[in-house]
Amino acid sequence: MSNVRLFEMDFDGRKLVVEHGEVAKQAAGAVLVRYEDTAVLSVCAIGKQPTTADFFPLMVLYTEKMYAAGKIPGGFLKREGRPSDNETLTSRLIDRPIRPLFPNGFAYDLQIINTVISANTDNTPEMTAMFGSSLALGVSNIPFEGPIAGVNVGRIDGKFIVNPTQAQLELSDIELTIAGTKDAVNMVESSAKIVNEEDMLQAIMFGHEWIKKLVAFQEEIIAEVGLPNGEFIYKVVTDEIKEKVLTLVGTEIIAAVKIEEKLARGEAISAVTKKAVEQFEEDNLGMDKDDLRKLLGDVRSVCSKTVQNEMRRLISEDKVRPDGRKLNELRPLESKIDMFVRTHGSAMFTRGQTQALALTTLGSLSEHKKVDGMDEMVKKTFMLHYNFPQYSVGETGRYGGAGRREIGHGMLGERALRQVMPNEEEFPYTVRVVSEVLESNGSSSQATICAGSMSLMAAGVPIKAPVAGIAMGLIKEGDFYSILTDIQGMEDHYGDMDFKVAGTKDGITALQMDIKIAGISEEILREALEQARIARLQILDNMNSIIDTSRPQVSEHAPKVRLMQISPDKIRDVIGPGGKMITKIIESSNDVKIDIEQDGRVTIMHTNYEDIETAVKLIEDIIREAKRGEVYSGKVVRVEKFGCFVELWKGTDGLCHISKLAHERVAKVEDVCNLGDFITVKVIGIDDRGRIDLSRKDTLPKPKRVERPKTEVKKEAPKTEKE
Repeated sequence: MSNVRLFEMDFDGRKLVVEHGEVAKQAAGAVLVRYEDTAVLSVCAIGKQPTTADFFPLMVLYTEKMYAAGKIPGGFLKREGRPSDNETLTSRLIDRPIRPLFPNGFAYDLQIINTVISANTDNTPEMTAMFGSSLALGVSNIPFEGPIAGVNVGRIDGKFIVNPTQAQLELSDIELTIAGTKDAVNMVESSAKIVNEEDMLQAIMFGHEWIKKLVAFQEEIIAEVGLPNGEFIYKVVTDEIKEKVLTLVGTEIIAAVKIEEKLARGEAISAVTKKAVEQFEEDNLGMDKDDLRKLLGDVRSVCSKTVQNEMRRLISEDKVRPDGRKLNELRPLESKIDMFVRTHGSAMFTRGQTQALALTTLGSLSEHKKVDGMDEMVKKTFMLHYNFPQYSVGETGRYGGAGRREIGHGMLGERALRQVMPNEEEFPYTVRVVSEVLESNGSSSQATICAGSMSLMAAGVPIKAPVAGIAMGLIKEGDFYSILTDIQGMEDHYGDMDFKVAGTKDGITALQMDIKIAGISEEILREALEQARIARLQILDNMNSIIDTSRPQVSEHAPKVRLMQISPDKIRDVIGPGGKMITKIIESSNDVKIDIEQDGRVTIMHTNYEDIETAVKLIEDIIREAKRGEVYSGKVVRVEKFGCFVELWKGTDGLCHISKLAHERVAKVEDVCNLGDFITVKVIGIDDRGRIDLSRKDTLPKPKRVERPKTEVKKEAPKTEKE
């Protein structure tokens, strides 16, 4: 087709190609992006009229199709089902850097749909989709203040790598995803193997240099095929309405903002807002319903904006926070463990009005989670799940499966703690931590990390070091800015940054940053990281005062575990025909749990050590092999005329021939042993069919040789011829 355009660039040795003008032409904007053999179709669509919602109705979707990796979905339906965790997390990852870059008052339904059509996970489909999302907006007539782009960053032997392969990530001590514009970074997501703040900052800045190249490439494409911005209706509150609202309740709103306690402050602000809405409704009774609805929405918007402006003024000018704290001051901390008897590990962490209860459960390695995506199936033996009930913020609401926010916060906590978890050889368990947020006023994900770390130690999981998390905020007015330690809900909602940092006393294990402005500088990042490090150490001191190292043993209610290694050739013997042998072992050992891997690793689990040892002995008896020259004490289980059969251990016996029962001649077997007797025998031979020859005689001392006394022999005189 004549209107199809191709654009190509070399991105660190890999080909990045954009196709425009051939597919999805009825959408507002569409591009097909190929990153080597990965291909993603990115499309944006917009509603015809602005919505009445009081928020920006943006929806970003990232969908992985199994055909992209040449796979057929599992299950009965054989088609893709609910979004996987990776799809949900990637959708959030793309949404976060894009959302702040739309004009104020723009409130149209906007959808960005990314479909992975061809996938090689070494050529990141996720970052390809982020690039395509930005470019689809850029070539459309939608007023997007981008472009943005994202890259992955790894580090091997001190050298940074852009968009590392899966094999390189296995060797990397940093796993970082960063997004931003050409001017600044505006989204960071990272996990790391305890790296210091300066190294993390350098990784971020390294990634931003590559982002600039991707943004420049998009700008070239947009200049050639992009549409001019269309005409859209923006929600703008008139100065007249602003003045009327502020005259009516402005003073009361400012006073309400200064109330330190969260619920009391919220109730006061709600009451003032309600007063303003009711007054405007009373003054405009004859107005059209739609116009009245819009007017009352504007009144609420003015009240909310007044709260935001006053909070930001207090912090920027008076250096006072809504709850009275200093800019770098933590809320009161409290740590507790062993809240419940039957759980394998429990801990609760409270920071101000944010409280998380973490429960740890230990299970067998066979209880791991299987993650079936476009790549090969992944086995997860550590999981952290995060639950945020509505009562934690004093509200009611819908309850169902985990939403995007719960999945995202849970994964952040999981990444932070995974870096200090032992491997399977050190601790052969599947470990699940569940965080129940009981109260929330900001940064419940970081409270989850603190509670989860203590819960793991209380459960006896030998983590490398305790981990704590802290959320930092930012209020930026022009060139002046204030960095806030331990932000609460209002500071998160009305502030410019939510910067979460988790780690040990020695370095960072996880990091997440979202901002509501165009971007932040290296200077602000460095200062925020250092302020977070100081706060993290203070939190760790509080946690360590309760528990500072993992318990040497797991809970009495947790399953105990024993590892064995057997020859893979013996797996069939242990399982037995139709599973009869392993079933018998389990039943004889009070229902122990046995997992056998193909390489011969055997995991035996039970709450009782004695039952585990019983199972171990039974398995050892099955896999034991007699060796020539070894001596055993065995039970006579069969007597024949030609000898007796001796059971060396359960399931294995050998023949001791009658000639091998004693050094002297044995007339019949019963002269030496009877059925049920225990005798000591030595293995003297094993034939090619595995039949064992035994000897009792070879275990007995050899009899002393009896020498007969010498008798004198009289010599006869030689006979004469005469005789």
